[in-house]
Parts: sequence; C-alpha cells; structure tokens
Amino acid sequence: MGVRLSDGGDDLAPNADINITPFIDVMLVLLIIFMVAAPLSTVDVNVELPVATGKPAPRPDDPVFVTIHQDLSLSVGEEEVSLGDLNMRLGILTRLDLGTRIYINADRSVPYGEVMAVMNRMRSEGYLKIGLVGLEDEGGAAPSAAGDVATASPAPAAQDTSE
Repeated sequence: MGVRLSDGGDDLAPNADINITPFIDVMLVLLIIFMVAAPLSTVDVNVELPVATGKPAPRPDDPVFVTIHQDLSLSVGEEEVSLGDLNMRLGILTRLDLGTRIYINADRSVPYGEVMAVMNRMRSEGYLKIGLVGLEDEGGAAPSAAGDVATASPAPAAQDTSE
C-alpha cells in the first residue's frame, strides 16, 4: 500500500483499468450453480410404447429387374427391349399389376439423366414402386478408369425409392 503525499492538489489522473475480480467471482458462482442444478433437471418420464404386431412384407419370388447397360440399351429380365416398348414388356411381366415393385440396375457409366428417363417412363405408366439396385464395395477401393466393378461384391443391394 502506498501513500501519496502531495501538496493537496486535486489533479488525480483518471484510471481506465477495469476491476474484473467481482466479475470472475460471479461467473464462478454461476458455474457452480449450473453444475449442481444440471443433473437435477433431468426427469425420467415413463412411456409405454405399443408393441408392433405387423408382419414384414414378403419378398417377391420373381422380382422384375430393368437393366440399363453401358451402351444405354435396356433389358427387362433377360430380354432386350427399347425404351418405347419398356412399359408394354413390364405390363406383360407384372400382369398389369401397377403395385409390383420394379428394380432398376444400371451400369456405373450410365448418365444420371438416362436412369431418370427410364424411371419417368415407368412412372408415366403408373409403376410407382421403383427400387434402385447397387453393388456394395467390400474393400472400399476405387474402381479403375475403365469402369471396372471387379472390387464389388456380387450380391446386389436394393434401395427403395418409393414412399
């Protein structure tokens, strides 16, 4: 503690330093309050959820696959078809059942627009349950520049796009 001995003049310089000690004390008290109150604020609510009684949908015995090849040719099952004859061939295979799920299998090099054109053609006829089939990578290796799918597993995985 220092004492200023002066001649009694009233010319003290203004002090611009902020005293932050009270601020830190208040923040520490608030921190402790929240640390104590936070575990107390969790309230367990007992909820009795209903038991699901629905059965899973059966898989079709003979699924309908539409394949788009690298040269943009189409095949339904094992039969080559044109885009104009696609809906007629689907009608024959599905026996005009518009609720039949149809799976699209496209080559990796097929542009997205071509896949959408095939999907739009099927939707225009009324086939709304369309699934996309893809190959899952096991090793995570990138395919070669030639579009090779040798690193992919042979089991296709279907992704459902219907609602």
